[in-house]
Amino acid sequence: MASLEERDVGVAAAPGSSSAGLGVGAVGAAAEAVAGVAAMQEEVGIRREGPEPDPDEPPKKRVKVPEGESGKLEERLYSVLCCTVCLDLPKASVYQCTNGHLMCAGCFIHLLADSRLKEEQATCPNCRCEISKNLCCRNLAVEKAVSELPTECTFCLKQFPRSSLERHQKEECQDRVTQCKYKRIGCPWQGPFHELPAHESECSHPTKTGTELMGILGEMDQSHRRDMQLYNSIFSLLCYEKIGFTEVQFRPYRTDDFITRLYYETPRFTVLNQTWVLKARVNDSERNPNLSCKRTLSFQLILKSKVNSALECSFLLLKGPYDDVRIKPVIHHHSFSNDANETDYVPLPISDSVECNKLLAAKNINLRLFIFQVQK
Repeated sequence: MASLEERDVGVAAAPGSSSAGLGVGAVGAAAEAVAGVAAMQEEVGIRREGPEPDPDEPPKKRVKVPEGESGKLEERLYSVLCCTVCLDLPKASVYQCTNGHLMCAGCFIHLLADSRLKEEQATCPNCRCEISKNLCCRNLAVEKAVSELPTECTFCLKQFPRSSLERHQKEECQDRVTQCKYKRIGCPWQGPFHELPAHESECSHPTKTGTELMGILGEMDQSHRRDMQLYNSIFSLLCYEKIGFTEVQFRPYRTDDFITRLYYETPRFTVLNQTWVLKARVNDSERNPNLSCKRTLSFQLILKSKVNSALECSFLLLKGPYDDVRIKPVIHHHSFSNDANETDYVPLPISDSVECNKLLAAKNINLRLFIFQVQK
């Protein structure tokens, strides 16, 4: 046994023997092969994690990009096509400055409105070049690209192109929020569309008594009655003998105070053989309206002519023929005389601050004024 162990050790230690040389050579070759494979795998891994390969490289040296990498393209497009102000993808029109920086319609209008309130020239937030409705233009290519990017439905959480998302959420999504068809008789149920048939088959409102339904319908009639009262008032005003209307253009001015304030005034105009002027102010002449998120406009009607007797009038402002601002008509009344030739400031009935920013961003505000002289 000892001789055999000594022989094995001797064979392993003998450098000149052919079998030992073969064993060492095989082990060395195997080690080199393993090291080579590891180096190749490491190199390939580095290439995959690093930047994309040079397109000028020969095809044999290109590394195939994994399937998971394709999702990063959308993320990169989001960062490239987003608005430079709110950093969100535009939902409607896209404007660009003279250097190509993108702004969504809401932020663009807001920048112009802020510059009007501060009496400054509006500038691009990125490059500080001047921006205005004349200097900036829409980028239709970006608008189309954004419309094809996928976005998530807020109800079913599935991905859809932005161009088809609105139709999906209104008509096709089975999880969209809907209301019971018996809402008109007081059913308050709201839920996903796919649960609507089951609810309507079990809804208790169709079985309510007439007394219960009369109470519900009375509340609905009250809101309907207010709308009808406005329309009836307008129809009755149209029956007056003396009716006048004109297009008015509010132009921006500044007060002479130490801290100037923005206000609007129209040139003198003639309606019903009388000379009038309209004035408007922002947030009731608040000191710094540009620091407020909520913005409103109020106006007053001023009689410039001298009258022999009191002139009792009703008046209302509506949007101009070429404007897209939304104004809900409100009728105002005032008795004009030489001592009371100005009305109080009354709010311009626009829907929200977004509509107010549209008016402030415009060079001038164009509206239509109706005056009805009350018959005595």
